[in-house]
Amino acid sequence: MSSSTPLTRLAERLRQPFHRDGRPTRLHPSSVWADATSTAALALTPAWEKTRGLWLRYVWPVLSVVSVLGWSVLAAAILLWTAGQAFGWQEAKAAAIAAFVLFLIAIGFILGRSSYGVILDLARTRVAVGDSAVGSIAVSNTSARPLLPAALELPVGNATAVFHLPRMKPQQVHEDLFTIPTARRAVIAVGPVRSVRADPLHLLRRQVLWTEPEDLFVHPKTVALAGSAAGFIRDLEGMPTTDLSSADVSFHALRDYVPGDDRRHIHWKTTARTNKLMVRQFEETRRAHLAVSLSINTDEYASEQEFEMAISAAASIGRQAIREQRELDVLTQKGPLRCETGRNMLDDMTRIVGAPMRRTAVDLARTLADTVPNASVVFFVVGSNVTPSQLRSAAASVPPGVRSLAVRLQIGAAPGRANIADLTVLTLGDLADLAIVLRKAAA
Repeated sequence: MSSSTPLTRLAERLRQPFHRDGRPTRLHPSSVWADATSTAALALTPAWEKTRGLWLRYVWPVLSVVSVLGWSVLAAAILLWTAGQAFGWQEAKAAAIAAFVLFLIAIGFILGRSSYGVILDLARTRVAVGDSAVGSIAVSNTSARPLLPAALELPVGNATAVFHLPRMKPQQVHEDLFTIPTARRAVIAVGPVRSVRADPLHLLRRQVLWTEPEDLFVHPKTVALAGSAAGFIRDLEGMPTTDLSSADVSFHALRDYVPGDDRRHIHWKTTARTNKLMVRQFEETRRAHLAVSLSINTDEYASEQEFEMAISAAASIGRQAIREQRELDVLTQKGPLRCETGRNMLDDMTRIVGAPMRRTAVDLARTLADTVPNASVVFFVVGSNVTPSQLRSAAASVPPGVRSLAVRLQIGAAPGRANIADLTVLTLGDLADLAIVLRKAAA
């Protein structure tokens, strides 16, 4: 006859570490470890947050002043002093003392407070590729004493511009102008403006930030679609469909009256001639809703220049549609772009980053058909590596009755037009020819 004691029950539980439903028991090592880690996290998190806050507020500002060269010299000084103490090398001790003296002298160069008033002003925060981007930095001495010559640094993207300040009297203002290259589409972070104090050997380097960073959007280059090219998009407004309606603006034919028809649409002249009620039959008209499918799969483009031209072509079409207050949707493999205003659309166009990916223009066309089912006109903007069979597959995803066009980019090619079933393929070799190829589509 076996007796049940706490020790035997504990041993039985350890032999059966899992419940019948598969969950581990509280005495299973995994459960014990999970309880221990959660308890430790609850206990240590407040202390960690407090320690981290103190480190960032008091310790890191001091340590960040020392440059890489400064840490190297400091480590060498400690090693030389240790070696001199251990082996009695007076020369090593002398070198260590000299290094420490250099550090003390360097501290004198970075001490002190500068009282600057700094204003960073960009003439325009949004420019197109190739336009001039001009800015200015106005620095004033807000203290009651003169300030010695100093240097200000302005990060611009991955580069840094340096502005040298002269000796400034109290309330004196010094202004510098600068230009930013805009050869490429990009979002360039400008700033923050910082003053720098450093010793001649750059062992120590102290920075003070004076402004917040600003973003400069270098939008893709666009072309104006004037004349009949703009009219092509404008004429899409109110295009009749094959769907019949009893009330619209596009007259189609007359038919016999049936109970329930609106009597306002009875054609009385024909009724009097035929001695039976006749009503007007209309074709439904559709408000132009443009959908642009812009492939950002770089495998489908022959070069980076071709990819950038595709973005510019899509931006030009979208900008014209927004200018004419048409509904617009622009979709890429990474999702839709904002199209509420021209600025939002161009900002998102600027942020586009192309990359090789598995999703092709055909996959994007299918996504577009599901995302924008009420589109009346669809543009596929693709590169020269997209084959006619792929364009045919992309057009097959477009619902019947929707006008579909493909703008195929090929650097140096002559403007052209071809048809693949119901798809109109426009070849574009130069962005300046976009209006020409759209006129070919309208012909």
